[in-house]
Amino acid sequence: MRRRVREGDREAFAQLYEEFARPVYNHGLRLTGDWSTAEEVMSETFLTAWHSRARVQEDGGSLLPWLLGIATHKADNARRSTWRRQLFLARQPPPPDVEDFAARSAGRIDDARRLRAVHTALGRLRRQDREVLALCVWSGLDYQETAEALGIAVGTVRSRLSRARKKLARLADESAGQNREPQIRRGEMTSAAAIAALPVREELT
Repeated sequence: MRRRVREGDREAFAQLYEEFARPVYNHGLRLTGDWSTAEEVMSETFLTAWHSRARVQEDGGSLLPWLLGIATHKADNARRSTWRRQLFLARQPPPPDVEDFAARSAGRIDDARRLRAVHTALGRLRRQDREVLALCVWSGLDYQETAEALGIAVGTVRSRLSRARKKLARLADESAGQNREPQIRRGEMTSAAAIAALPVREELT
């Protein structure tokens, strides 16, 4: 597969997309907290992967770490673009109120709330720690694969992951001891505690 992708085999690249589009999208969603932005991250990831296919080494395992590494950078760029856009919009006069006629399902609303709670908890981490947590915990990469995706040492992956877990555990403890806005606090506390407790796949031997 690696050799075929490197050589520009379109059938192999289509197979790569079919196999990893969903994990790349999910990774983008966790880092950005927005469905449409995650779709853009996924599209840009595979476009960049196609243009940079010559960098793929023929020897190695799954190409998922390579793709998630690209997606991580795309998500970071998307967050910065969103931040700049929000600053611009904040300076504009508010638009007139428009009644929302769209039908919203309860399940969709619940999903959005959970995503916001998780993203709020992750947003309190440093960017580097958040990226390692997303790759190790949700995307299922082991330490070596995460190091490959981010271009860092395995020891750095371990230290960042440990720091992220400790920070989330501390946030969960702090939230549990506060009574202000109980519904929101409980959601943040549950999310932070759940994230901190999720298992991580060890390195392949």
